[in-house]
This record gives sequence, structure tokens and C-alpha cells, in this order.
Amino acid sequence: MIAATKREITRADILPMSDYGRERKALRVDMVAVKKNRRVEVGPVATFYFENYQTMWHQVHEMLFIEKGGEAQIADELAAYNPLIPQGDELVATVMLEIEDPVRRARVLSGLGHIEDHMYLEVAGTRINAISETDVERTTDEGKTSSVHFIRFKLTPSQIAEFRKPGTRVLLGIDHVNYGHIAVMAEATRNALAADFA
Repeated sequence: MIAATKREITRADILPMSDYGRERKALRVDMVAVKKNRRVEVGPVATFYFENYQTMWHQVHEMLFIEKGGEAQIADELAAYNPLIPQGDELVATVMLEIEDPVRRARVLSGLGHIEDHMYLEVAGTRINAISETDVERTTDEGKTSSVHFIRFKLTPSQIAEFRKPGTRVLLGIDHVNYGHIAVMAEATRNALAADFA
């Protein structure tokens, strides 16, 4: 698998699709192992999937393999996914609000406008508010939020040092008026994410 601390996927990192197709099954097995400790559920419907070079490299290849856009598609995929690779002083997550029933989904999402502004990380008692991506407005004029959000947590050097310490208590929370939940990050997850600061 690719080194986790690389900060950008370049054209040179893209495998020929024939090679990727041959290796795809094994790469997907590897990716399940990588993602296992990069996922945190906060409450009943919100899941934070923490991204890194490996997860984005895999996502780019999956998009190219499935959509078959060839060389013309590569630049667009790199532009879309490179911003989700942490740059050494941050954690980056895709947050999914996962509700299977479409009627319930519409009802719940309509009450969670601007939920991305209410997500936070707490490291050893210090709160770090999420910074949401601003490329697309995630809440409609009627107050309905998107089911997918892209956020980052920028940490100071001292916060990074605390995060890296084995046993540090790390919380992930949402304090929206209609969705208030906190999760304690598992030690295996804290340890996996600590590599994003390397």
C-alpha cells in the first residue's frame, strides 16, 4: 500500500487502469484494513471517515476505473480529491449522515441545517472546531442539509503533540440543537490518525 504521509497525488502516482484492474481486489482488501481505524460514529446517523493519501489514492483509482474517462478524467479527479489529503497540521474527514429510509432521511436532514458548523474535536480537554469546505453550500434556503460534508480540524503544534501521546483522551462531537452527540475516539483510531501529522 502507498505511504500514508504523502500530501498530494500526482499524475505519476496513477496506475494504468489495466494494472489497477488486476490488483483491484487485493487493494480493496488492503483499504478495508486502512479504513477500519479511520472511522468514528457520532450518534445514530453521523459517521466521520478520516481521509489520508491512501484513502484518496484509492478513491481516485476507483473513480477512474468505474467511469472509464481515461486521461481526460485524471486532472478532474486529482483536483477533486487532493484537497482532502491532510497536510501535516490537520485531520480531514468526510462526514456522512447515513439514513436508509428516504422519508426519514428527508425529515431528519431538514432539521440539521448548518450542522457542519457544529462539529468539533476535543484533544486533552481543548476544543478544536471543524472548518467546513466552502466549495458548495451544504444547506438549502429551506434549512435542509446535505447528507455529505467535508471538514478539517486544524491543530496547533502543542495540540498535535498531545494528540500523538498514547492514551490521550480525544472526543469527536456535534452540538447542533437537533443533534447533540459525542464519541470517545478509540485508542486504535487515535493512533492511526496520529500518523496524519507525521
